[in-house]
Parts: sequence; C-alpha cells; structure tokens
Amino acid sequence: MKEVWIALGLTVFAGMATGIGSAIAFMAKRTNYRFLSVTTGFSAGVMLYVSFVEIYVKGVEALTGRYGDWGHWINAASFFTGMLLIGLIDNLIPAEENPHETHSVAETLPLHDPSAPLAGLGIDPARATGAHDVSPDGRKLMRMGLFTALAIGIHNFPEGLATFLAALQDPGLGVVIAVAIALHNIPEGISVSVPIFYATGNRRKAFFYSLLSGLSEPVGAVIAYLALRVFVGGADGTIPPQVMGILFGGVAGIMVYISLDELLPTSRAYGKGHDSLLGLAAGMVVMALSLLLMK
Repeated sequence: MKEVWIALGLTVFAGMATGIGSAIAFMAKRTNYRFLSVTTGFSAGVMLYVSFVEIYVKGVEALTGRYGDWGHWINAASFFTGMLLIGLIDNLIPAEENPHETHSVAETLPLHDPSAPLAGLGIDPARATGAHDVSPDGRKLMRMGLFTALAIGIHNFPEGLATFLAALQDPGLGVVIAVAIALHNIPEGISVSVPIFYATGNRRKAFFYSLLSGLSEPVGAVIAYLALRVFVGGADGTIPPQVMGILFGGVAGIMVYISLDELLPTSRAYGKGHDSLLGLAAGMVVMALSLLLMK
C-alpha cells in the first residue's frame, strides 16, 4: 500500500505544476520564454528517452515472459494503441485554440502588473474595466479559457496514468517522469490562466481553473488503478505482470506522442536558435544518468 501512496503523491505533484505555471505568470516580473523553451524541450528529452530505453523494454520483458516471442508483437501493438488513444483524444476534444499556444509578452504582462493595459486575445481595451465577463469579448475569452482547461485536463488523464504506473513499478523512475511531466505542465498553466484572466479580471479564478486542469492527473490515475484492480486484479489486488506489460507499452506510446506532438512544437515556439534541441539533449543525458545510477 505504501507504493500506491508514493505513486499517487508523485502524480499529484506532476499535476499541480499547472498551478505553478499560473503562479509564475502572476508573480514573475516577466515571463522567461527561453527558459520555458529549454524546460519543455528537457521534458520531451526525458520522456522520449525513458519511453524507448526503459518503459518499452519493461513491457517487452513482462510480455515475453508470459507469451514468448508473441510478447514482442503484443508490446508493439500496445505502443501504437497508446499513440492512437492520445491521438483520438487530441482530435475529439473541443478547443477554441491549441492549448499549448504561446502568449506574447504584451498578453502576459497584465497578469503580474495590474497597471498594464490589456492587449491581445482580441479584447477591446476600451472595455478593460476588470469585469470582462459581461462583455461579448469576455464571454468568448472565458469560453476559450474553460475549453483550454478542459482540453488540458483530458490530456492529463493518460499522463497521470503514465506517472502513476511508472512510480508503482519503480519509484525512482516515477520521480523522473513526474518531474518531466511537471515541467511540461508549467506552460500549460499559463495557457489556461491568460484567457480566463482576460475574461474575468480575476487572478484567483484564473489560478483556480489552472490548478483544476492539472488535478485531473491524479484523478485519472486513481480511476484507472481502481478499474484495473476490480477487473483484472488478483485476489490480493495485485495487477498481473502481463497486464502491466500491455500498459507499459501503451504508456510508452502516449509519452512519445505527447513529446512529438505537443512538447517539441511548444519548445520551438517559445525558444530561439537551438534552445529546444539543447533542452532535449539535456533531458536525455539526465535521464540516462538517472537510469544508470539507479541500477
């Protein structure tokens, strides 16, 4: 039971990083986009490396131990099923805009400087009274912010499962994945906060919705874990190794998709020159050293 609580704690930490992103947007004097570029690239590097070198391999070991050579086929099918699952979620979620869209300095400035004029996002500065939710622009922005929070929240369900399962199997590996997903969630917190703040003029409300979108990670992890225990768990509640192998293959596919479809494009958008590549390489190096030191 101790392992379950550790895994849940790491999942909560990773999910709450959206709140950290929102808090940074409100408190920092300026948003360091190059830092976000490097950290997002770093997160992609960690997730790509650990997916192919550790998680996918764990899936192969578990499945070949149970099914022999067919285990390789089952693991590959699980990997691509994971990619297909997150791809379907990506295409079915209603969203006004890309949840990972970058925001300009002019857009983020009013979050931490109340005297700054509201600019961007299509709002009329003449109506910038702090009660934007009553205007047509405000309603549109509120809808945009809530859809962004919804999109990120649903995306975070499989991310929470990835963190939880990795930590359940190997707490050391879970820590690294939790940190990588937490770094990935920081810019997402900003993405939720900006339109909701512009719509309402309320920093607390923007922070609340940002935090709420991240808390879907532990909620998703708990729901998935309970479902697994009920439907496939043994008499003592343990999940069979072959089921864990299939889940590991799927988690690897989910993390690769997130890295290639979300993290790297976001990192490129935030950064300059080779910032994203440096972050990517640094993430892979740190992950490689972590795995070597844990052996």
